[in-house]
Amino acid sequence: MWHELNMRKDALTVKLFIYTFLIAGAVTMVLPYLWMFITSIKPLEEIQSYPPSFLVKNPTFEPYEDLFRLVPMIRYIFNSLFVAGAITLFNVFAASLAGYAFAKHKFWGRDKLFFILLGSLMIPWQVNIIPGFIIVKTLGWLNTYRGLIIPSMACCAFGIFLNRQYISSIPDDLIDTAKIDGCSEFMIYRHVILPLIKPVVATLAIFTFIQQWNNFVWPLVIIHTSDMRTVPLALTVLTGQFGANFAMVMAGAVVATLPMLVVYLVFQKYIIKGIAMTGLKG
Repeated sequence: MWHELNMRKDALTVKLFIYTFLIAGAVTMVLPYLWMFITSIKPLEEIQSYPPSFLVKNPTFEPYEDLFRLVPMIRYIFNSLFVAGAITLFNVFAASLAGYAFAKHKFWGRDKLFFILLGSLMIPWQVNIIPGFIIVKTLGWLNTYRGLIIPSMACCAFGIFLNRQYISSIPDDLIDTAKIDGCSEFMIYRHVILPLIKPVVATLAIFTFIQQWNNFVWPLVIIHTSDMRTVPLALTVLTGQFGANFAMVMAGAVVATLPMLVVYLVFQKYIIKGIAMTGLKG
């Protein structure tokens, strides 16, 4: 009996330690964002007060009004949503098709091609900037949506790997049954494969959207007019032009963070399920 009580006590101690560590980590990660939001609703005199205070005595939303009045933030948000959305839709569709081909079709050089694809993950993305800029300039796509979207439509190796690993676990009997019923390859993909890989598709879509929403270097390279700026570029310009207005800069950062936060909170269950079910199967 005493042994059982000691075991329960040890298990409770371990759980307490784990939860304390997780809560401390969560607070550490959330605190900067909370401070950012609080600063965005502070009057200038409270921001400049010393020592700084975490509480707001006279909250105001004037920095947000100034943000949308002095800066075409709606245009920048539209640009980021359009570019990130288009790239996400294409990459998710192409990655799922390629993953299906690698998982369920046998063709010459399949395994070698797949390992070469995985090897491309080790190539730094920075090496593609100069060749990509030369190609986009030659095609006359500088400062256009085509220049922002099409070069990033190259299907990511990680997305193909994620889909391939998951689709490999789907029984071949389902595909054989669909073939007997007269389904074409695309019908099999549409009606058999796609409904079964929704967690992976949602996970890849979220990762791709967040990555493209935060993309700064490529738009910086090819965009040179204000009407084509994305949100990350807008934040840089905002910091330069209105750097003295800390509340307005923080308001811009909150607006830039909000879409990603909403997307993650809405679809977080798909991220967890997709990663847990995919693992390293295959």
